[in-house]
Amino acid sequence: MSKQTEQTVYERQGFGQGLELTPPAGLLIVDFINGFADPDVFGGGNIRPAVEKTRKLLSLARERGWLVSYTRVVYSEDGSDANVFTDKVPGCLEFTETSALSQVVPDLPPAPGDLVIRKQFPSAFFGTHLASSLAMHGVKTLFISGATTSGCVRASAVDAMCHGFKPVIVEDCVGDRSIAQHEANLFDMKMKYTQNMQLDEVEALTSL
Repeated sequence: MSKQTEQTVYERQGFGQGLELTPPAGLLIVDFINGFADPDVFGGGNIRPAVEKTRKLLSLARERGWLVSYTRVVYSEDGSDANVFTDKVPGCLEFTETSALSQVVPDLPPAPGDLVIRKQFPSAFFGTHLASSLAMHGVKTLFISGATTSGCVRASAVDAMCHGFKPVIVEDCVGDRSIAQHEANLFDMKMKYTQNMQLDEVEALTSL
């Protein structure tokens, strides 16, 4: 079945409806940390270009006064918070608080007032205070960038929707080590959970 035919099936069944984006907005930058930007660790694919695009998105968010949130993968030095996720990907345990691997990439430095969320699972929301912090700031629409599209970005977008936030995937600001998985998950999220936009479309918005 061709990609066009697949999309027709989804649309005929009522998937892929747009979301009405309402203010206030926030920006969530998922796991753009050194270990995920380095192709010799957990990087590769189109992750580095997505980091570069996110520099512009971050600047836009600051200009518009959006709440900015980051996630870092951080495990304890003794591995006491290891879990099933680390059974699947043992290298994650190297991402400790002081490890260079777990630090936000220098291209996207957090500023005073930003949220920096430590997480041990794919979703930015699972076991963290992100949902309550976004709610406290009144965030309704959540723009999402980060890595990887098929992993932590997807998990965070689905949970954002489950918590009642309107998730917007900025497609050229998310990346994956597998381009095939990147593209497949962009399509699937757009059909079921998210609004998908390009950076230039976000820049053109006047209501957020």
